[in-house]
Amino acid sequence: MDARIQMLTCYFSTCDTQWTHFKSLSYDLLNFIYQMASAASNSDGGCVSCLPCDYTQKAFKARRCKYRVKSVNSSRLCCLLCLCRYDYKEMLHNSTFCLVPRGRRLGSFRFLEALQAACVPVMLSNGWELPFSEIIDWNTAAVIGDERLLLQIPTTVRSIHQDKILSLRQQTQFLWEAYFSSVEKIVLSTLEIIQDRVLEHSSRSSLMWNSHPGGLFALPQYSGYLGDFPFYYATLGIKPYPKFTAVIHAVSPLVSQSQPILKLLVAVAKSQYCAQIIVLWNCDKPLPAKHRWPATSVPVIVIEGENKVMSSRFLPYETIVTDAVLSLDEDTVLSTTEVDFAFTVWQSFPERIVGYPARSHFWDSNKERWGYTSKWTNDYSMVLTGAAIYHRYYHHLYTNYLPTSLKSMVDQLANCEDILMNFLVSAVTKLPPIKVTQKKQYKETMMGQVRSSSRASRWADPDHFAQRQTCMNKFTSWFGAMPLVHSQMRLDPVLFKDQVSILRKKYRDIERL
Repeated sequence: MDARIQMLTCYFSTCDTQWTHFKSLSYDLLNFIYQMASAASNSDGGCVSCLPCDYTQKAFKARRCKYRVKSVNSSRLCCLLCLCRYDYKEMLHNSTFCLVPRGRRLGSFRFLEALQAACVPVMLSNGWELPFSEIIDWNTAAVIGDERLLLQIPTTVRSIHQDKILSLRQQTQFLWEAYFSSVEKIVLSTLEIIQDRVLEHSSRSSLMWNSHPGGLFALPQYSGYLGDFPFYYATLGIKPYPKFTAVIHAVSPLVSQSQPILKLLVAVAKSQYCAQIIVLWNCDKPLPAKHRWPATSVPVIVIEGENKVMSSRFLPYETIVTDAVLSLDEDTVLSTTEVDFAFTVWQSFPERIVGYPARSHFWDSNKERWGYTSKWTNDYSMVLTGAAIYHRYYHHLYTNYLPTSLKSMVDQLANCEDILMNFLVSAVTKLPPIKVTQKKQYKETMMGQVRSSSRASRWADPDHFAQRQTCMNKFTSWFGAMPLVHSQMRLDPVLFKDQVSILRKKYRDIERL
């Protein structure tokens, strides 16, 4: 009996309950309480309480516990077994630090659980080589403790400043998402590390692996210099090259000098920021003679597409020497002023897509799938590449990172290449694109061209919209989640639509159109 009393005393000292006068209870009652305590010790978060019945039941009802109550003798004493269970995931996500001691082996799966929950791992496993420690600086995301100095851990974590804690938690989320959130990413990270070992002369730097967007998106085949990637401009304190290359995607034969592509070419060439214009000829008809193209102050390079597929507009052409690419459809209607303003905006956001026609996505709860909408609203998540500026690195990433299956789908449908590019850029940056001022006539002008065109446009195809809905869900499946981010921001020129003299405005023609 003394052993049982000792056991119960120890047990109740760990429970959030009061235990009094148990030594004076009868043997039967004590045996009953012992059985309940044993049952509680085998359950998650179970606890025994023996108190006056009214108090006991009210206390545990307030906690919304499932319980069993038994009255004892005439003392109105109730012994209650609380079957409350802590919600482990909730506690994990609400915790700032998570102890990660060694498990049955040297490591512990609690480590990855802590990373996923943005809980700073406190490592207590001497001799454990942390995953991918060859390229990941774990001091920026975890607290490395010593098993032999266990009692110093509370003091250590309390001494960490709040700003440092925020930085640690942010880094846990970056590392989890970049390298550990799926089996595919773990395997791909392993293969890329092996490649860096073998090809040491072209290996990625520590900054690439340990800062956003991570080593998997900073392909060494493109460049080994950080300044060639748009993600590191701010870190290095540099700015992109102040010129752009326009790439016009042409799919219609040149039969008239009044066609939109010729007007577009002239308007773009007049931009003070235009370095050159590339016309990608994906038309089945032969290339037009040189004299058919208008004379411009900048070079016009005509490239005939080999396969004449949609994905060819995003090939990393060696002729593109500027950081910025102005992607244009042949029937896009833009003025020189609009082009200039869009480029000046892009210079402040070189890692994003900046442009004019915007679209959005939404979740269709009835069909349980993602939907695509072209309605004019204040909310958007895509900027179509028919009139958009982005960094040329995304051509390299589109060609070499995305799977052949997605690009083949785009080419077969002759559709959705702009959606796929938006998916890719949002997956890399975790940011939405940026919409700039656009004249209201754009939509009506486009529709008028479709109706008046002798050649059936893909925008007039009744299956076009349905295909884009299908693409949205196929792309989401491959990326593992919906990467697009909604935004309500639109950037306008200073004094745009303000009631001041037009002479005081820098981009005057935008309002006049």
